[in-house]
Order: sequence, then C-alpha cells, then structure tokens
Amino acid sequence: MNILIADDERVIREGIQRTIRQICPDYEVYLASSTEEAVKVMEEHQIQMVLTDILMPGLNGLEFMKISKRRYPHVKWVVISAHSEFSYAQEAVRLGARDYLLKPIGKYRLQEVINNLVAEIQQDSKKSLEGERLKTSLKYLREGVFQRLASGLDIGNLDLSPFIQNYLNFYLIMVQLDTGDKSVRLEHFIVENVLSELIARNGRGFVVSYDRQSLLGLISLKENTQIEQFQENAKVHLMHSLKVPFQVILSGQCSDFNIVPQVVIRMRTASASQAFEPEPNKGSGEKAIDVALQYIKEHYSEDLTLEKMASVIFLNPAYFSQLFKQKTGQGYKEYVTTLRLEQAKRLLLIPKLKLAEIAERVGYQDMRHFTQMFRKRYHLTPTEYRQQQYINVLMGNNDPE
Repeated sequence: MNILIADDERVIREGIQRTIRQICPDYEVYLASSTEEAVKVMEEHQIQMVLTDILMPGLNGLEFMKISKRRYPHVKWVVISAHSEFSYAQEAVRLGARDYLLKPIGKYRLQEVINNLVAEIQQDSKKSLEGERLKTSLKYLREGVFQRLASGLDIGNLDLSPFIQNYLNFYLIMVQLDTGDKSVRLEHFIVENVLSELIARNGRGFVVSYDRQSLLGLISLKENTQIEQFQENAKVHLMHSLKVPFQVILSGQCSDFNIVPQVVIRMRTASASQAFEPEPNKGSGEKAIDVALQYIKEHYSEDLTLEKMASVIFLNPAYFSQLFKQKTGQGYKEYVTTLRLEQAKRLLLIPKLKLAEIAERVGYQDMRHFTQMFRKRYHLTPTEYRQQQYINVLMGNNDPE
C-alpha cells in the first residue's frame, strides 16, 4: 500500500508518517510539502491513498484533489485541516473525499480511517484495476502518437483511421506558459486536468504536453457548442488555478490530420504576437466573480446555493464567499435575496400574476417563506405592498416605493 501525505507543516506530515509506520509497518509512506511535490510523487509512484491538507502552497488541497480525480480515479482521498468550518468539509465530500480529519489527528482516529480505506481498496477487484491500467496505457499511447504527429515526426506504419473516425471535425487549442526557468510540472498538471475536464463537458478529445512551455489540446465539440465560449471558459478557470502568465491560442475548425503540424506552427507564430494573460493575483478572482454575477442574474430563480454557485466557477465555497463579498460588498446569500425580492416587487405591479406564481418566478417554492422574507426586508407583506402600490396609482403617485 502506497500512501502520500501532503502537508506544508513538517511536524504534521512527519507525525502522521510515524503513526502510519507504527500501525502499518509494511506500507510505503511518501511525503510532500507542496502540491508541486505531491504531483511529482503521484507521477513516479502508484499511490493508492492521499492525505492532503487544505491550505497548501501552490494549489490548495481541495483544488489539488479535484483536478487529480480524472487522472487518478482509483485513489482514495482524505482531507486534513485545522479548520472545522462545515463548508470545507461539505466541499471535500462533494469532491470525493472519503473522510475529513481535524488537526491534531489522534492515533486511533487515523488508524480507523486508514483501516477503512484499505478495506475499500482491497474490495476493488483486480480485474477493474487492471482494466484501469490498460485504459491509462492506451491513453498515453494515443497521446504520444498525436504529440509526434503534431510535431511533424514520423509515426511509422501506425494506422490512424480508427482514431480519425472519432474526430472528423476538430479544433486545436494551445496553452502557452511563461514560466521562465522554474519547474513546470505543477503548471502542466493543472492545465492538462482543467482542459480535460472542459473537453469532457463539451465534447471529446484530450490534452498533451507539447513541449516545456506549452500544451496542446484536441477537441471535437458537441452540437450547438461554441468554440469561443470554450476558449473563454478555459481562460477563466486557468486564471484561477495558474500562478504564471499564459496564453490560450485557438485554431480554426480542421478536418485533415495531415495539416496538423502546419496549424501548430501557425498557432506558435500567433502566440508570439499576443500578450500573456496576467497572473491570477492580478484580477483572476474578480473575473471569476464577474462570471458568477452573470450566472446569478440568469439563474436566480433556481435553487442557487453558495456551494452550487462556487462549483460552477471551480472555486471552493469558503474562498468564493470571501471573493464575492470583496467584489460586491454583500454576502452571497444577502445578494441573491436582494435580487429576488427586488424582482418580486416589480412582478407585484402586474395584477394578473398570483402571489404563488411570483414567489416561484423569483426562486421561492414555499409561499410562507417568500412572505416572511419579503416582510422582513420591506416591513410589508407582498399583498400589503401590492395594495399600497394600487392606492398610489389611484392617488396619482405612479412611482413605486
């Protein structure tokens, strides 16, 4: 059993390591002080279980777990934290964590968690694990062939016709990184997983590391999906996760794999004339909140919890809540409530609309709750407000309060 402990506090990770070695001396335990180190360990070793702190340098533990799930679907995750906030635990479980441990972690609690997860891992059939490994091997083979093809290198006598049939029309998308001399392992890991997630949502395709500074994606879109919107979504999500400047370059629609090397050269040339996107700490949070505000405006009548909204823009709820208040000056719940009730006031001026219909239109399925919220905000029930506005009209005062 191979276990990875990712925590930036040396005392914590070494303490957990000692405890695991005491209770499970045959297990291999690997340590990482950052997500970049954790990515390296997971690439070099077959890890079955990861215990990760939430507050990690480079990429927080929840984001690390989220973007790792696609590449390592068999791994069991445990989140460890010094914070007992429910939103953290809720987000961890939503993302697939098997447990949530609070520091300091007791020996018996840790032993209980390890034993439970080992039992789960042992229940995973050998056949399914071998199937997963085969799928992964085929994935790397396919991507390796495409990387050689895109670079204009010889692919031997390989028959590409089965592959081509799945991509009769496709786009290429290149992410160019401005990393200087620093290691790019974490950045490549982030880009590959973010783009893979977006590709899976919008069609089919994959992402390869083209060279040290760039990754290349192939995507065949679902019907009625716009490539420009895909590109914009990629920028938003990458600006949140990456800590270095980058570019996202898009090709036109292609149908001939023979021209892929020439298209890639043109994309590289185009990147030289484009400005790099700023680093995330220079406005990415603000852009993410702009996306959220537009989404809220279009979907405020739905069950729009903070957790759901945070997942739409790839942020954990606690971080999203903090950014939202910084941007708007209001808490998320207060903002949505204000938006709904202001819309309700406008709808109450339409006599033919019933109160139940108005409540449903602005996101309240429970009439009693809608009335309570309206009265708390305006010191009038919806009916009283409607009657007051009707009297104002009769008296010649057409301006609603």
